[in-house]
Amino acid sequence: MAITDEKKTALDWVEANRADLSDWHATIWDFHEPAWREYKSAAWYVDRLRQEGFEVEEGSGGMPTAFCAVWDNGDGPTIGSYAEYDAVPGNSQDRVPYRKPREGVHRAAAGHTDPHSALGMAALGGVLAAKAAMERHGLKGRLKFMGEPAEKVCGSKPVHAAKGYYDDMDAAVSFHPAYGTLRANTAIWDTHCGSYWSCIYTFDCETPETWKGMSAGAGSSAHTVARAPGANDALCLMYTTTKYTKESMLPHTGTWTLNEAILGTGDATSDNLAPRFSQIQYSWRSPDLRMQARIAEVLDQNAEHVAAIAHCKVTKVWVTKTRVGLPNHAMATLCYNNLELVGPPQFDDEALAFCRELQANLGLEPMEQPILDVMITLCDPQKGEAELRRQLPPWQLNYTSDDYVDWTWHTPTVRLIVGRCTLKSPKSGFDYPGWSWNALGGFSPTIDPTVVCAAKTIGATIVDLLSEPGALEAAKREFEERTGGGRGGATWVPPLLPPDFDPPVGFHWPEYVTTPRGEEWYVPATA
Repeated sequence: MAITDEKKTALDWVEANRADLSDWHATIWDFHEPAWREYKSAAWYVDRLRQEGFEVEEGSGGMPTAFCAVWDNGDGPTIGSYAEYDAVPGNSQDRVPYRKPREGVHRAAAGHTDPHSALGMAALGGVLAAKAAMERHGLKGRLKFMGEPAEKVCGSKPVHAAKGYYDDMDAAVSFHPAYGTLRANTAIWDTHCGSYWSCIYTFDCETPETWKGMSAGAGSSAHTVARAPGANDALCLMYTTTKYTKESMLPHTGTWTLNEAILGTGDATSDNLAPRFSQIQYSWRSPDLRMQARIAEVLDQNAEHVAAIAHCKVTKVWVTKTRVGLPNHAMATLCYNNLELVGPPQFDDEALAFCRELQANLGLEPMEQPILDVMITLCDPQKGEAELRRQLPPWQLNYTSDDYVDWTWHTPTVRLIVGRCTLKSPKSGFDYPGWSWNALGGFSPTIDPTVVCAAKTIGATIVDLLSEPGALEAAKREFEERTGGGRGGATWVPPLLPPDFDPPVGFHWPEYVTTPRGEEWYVPATA
């Protein structure tokens, strides 16, 4: 693929701003804020984008840490991309080649794993690079950059989709750092991510005094009468009952998961009073919406029965419901051609030295080339597709989950995957500890090459979409064919959440809090 003057301007912008992108990434990585609580991270993006001339809506879709930023350069296509910036509880790790939680926070605090800090910064870099080309060469069009919080619970994109934020886009680029050894440095071809649904069941013991065995006039004998089972028992019964019924939910084939998290329980300070309140969250991933619905049916049935057993009322609130990914070969080809032009990420001597020191600290023999070859070489989209398909049953059309899939049903979208620093295993079956993965995502020499490579590829792809009408027309034509006529077409799948959906930001999500004791993780620092 030839480098046009417009594309060269975009690539040159990324090169000239490598130091800024590195510093900006470090800023978001250092905030390490978890899902729905990314206050500092979102504020940083809003301020940066406004400095770059974007008009920014804060709190888009009713989500306090989301945003929608638009830069307009005249009549032309609207091209979209987005930032994610949520970190993961329990992954506190400093940017050092040995296990060390970050200073000043609880050891269970959040940390960037994938890392979304790099995801967001690469996308921002690509959009700003395209903006520079548009300004210099008079390319007409709009850039729409979304702030997407809470990806770890697939939280924001289904909300933005339901509320129409993606409907004015002509095409979009989705990026993620590589998260496995398959399909790195590529564009996803057919097997996009599957569906992720999540809901919260709340059990309330509203009238414990009506439990059989209690006496309305117990008075001083209240400590000796039967206590209602209450909300704690309901939660425990829900947990165990769902474990028992899990293997009966779906056939034993394909890849699907169901996991739970206890958000809150108790609310009782006296042993003879029934706990009034408890909450448990379920999240499940599968490659098919019918499978998702079946899991939901069993969960609802379980919740209804255990609530009756424990003398509780149960209410259910959806956290999210995503669709499955829709391919677009025209977009994948265009983006991968630009990735070929840019080349895969390459890591310098400082990065390699850090990797070797990390290996030595784990008692391993440091390797001359410690980084996996697949992370520094290109993978043709169709080759990557074939490698993955060999591991899946023929009927399974989607794999794992990510909420970018909701973009794919509103505009032609490419999923770009760029390699990140991942260490070679010294022997079969060896797994590096999780902290090492997190440290490699925070140390600038081992993550900046991923950010720069992705930013250049995104910027060049956006420039092509704005300057080559045939490329955009091909992508839109394919989108129309796959959806049976575009949004609202015969085979189009609409958002699974309603337009008036109230984002679940008020639940007991982990966060940092400021009290008279200072700033703490939600677990007191003295615990």
